[in-house]
Amino acid sequence: MNSLLKHQVKKYLSSKNVSNEDLMAFLDAVNKSYDNFDDQYLMQQRALAISTEELVEAYKVLQHEAKIQSSLIDKLNNVIETLNFGDKNTVKKPKGVDSLDGAKLAEFIENQTQEIMEMNKQREKLMGELEQQNEELSNYAYLVSHDLKSPLRSIDALTTWLNEETGGNKANTSENLKLIRDNVEKMDNLITGILNYSTVNKKESQSCLIDVDTFVRAIINEISLPNHISIKIVNKLPEVEADKPRIKQLFESLLDNAIKYIDKEQGEIEIGVSEEALHWQFYIKDNGKGIEKAYFDKIFKPFQKLENNPNATGIGLSIAKKIVNAYGGKMWLESTVGIGSIFYFTLKK
Repeated sequence: MNSLLKHQVKKYLSSKNVSNEDLMAFLDAVNKSYDNFDDQYLMQQRALAISTEELVEAYKVLQHEAKIQSSLIDKLNNVIETLNFGDKNTVKKPKGVDSLDGAKLAEFIENQTQEIMEMNKQREKLMGELEQQNEELSNYAYLVSHDLKSPLRSIDALTTWLNEETGGNKANTSENLKLIRDNVEKMDNLITGILNYSTVNKKESQSCLIDVDTFVRAIINEISLPNHISIKIVNKLPEVEADKPRIKQLFESLLDNAIKYIDKEQGEIEIGVSEEALHWQFYIKDNGKGIEKAYFDKIFKPFQKLENNPNATGIGLSIAKKIVNAYGGKMWLESTVGIGSIFYFTLKK
């Protein structure tokens, strides 16, 4: 029997009354109600404890998410502040807003997104127009080169026939014809250089793995090398991912430049490479005239020559640098007047 019920029975009922069967049945019913109440109370306590734990955990989750949202809003506010609201050409901060809350920030970002989408549409339109203009310029370069070379071929043919007809007997005639042919060749080289320079970035790239060592040795064998000049490959050149025409043009331009400006009785050209973390650093060294430091930038500009060399077009180094830039590398030089020059360039591994 429930302890509380026992206490009350002993206090208010005699032993005689307790033996009454009807009273005992009543007390038994009351006792069961006590038990049911205790069980329900315990169940409620357990349920309350579980609910409290769940609420605490839910509160912790919500608190954590609130911190994340607050941090995100702070970061977005910092980003917007960084965009320099004072500049009329950049993002404009809403009037009267010192710090954007979540709702205002969402509205602000939505407006900026719309503006950016409009700007992207305009950019795509401009890019399309620019691409069309570049294509027209490229076609123009081909047309001009063809039209300019056509009369040159005619002049070359006519001077050849004229020289054959005179038999080369008249010294003045032969000399004049030679000058004409030399200038025709010079103009032809210049036109070819202009075309190559204008189309370096427009040529379709057919990249492949190139064994630069073997490739450069083949280029050296093709070069018309004067007897007093020698070319030496100092160490084995690596393999690079590139397209062969561009790499050939790159080395030909640098070697041709070195050959033209060697003024020593015994000319020496060295080709070497060193390995860096992300790229290969090539160099071509000569013992030529050298270049003053004041002209280091000038020589890489198209048609810029430091002296009147009839064999130079002034565009070879410009083409070489443009090719290196197209592959994400860089080109520079070191030089001492009277001693020689070293041209460096990098290509990615």
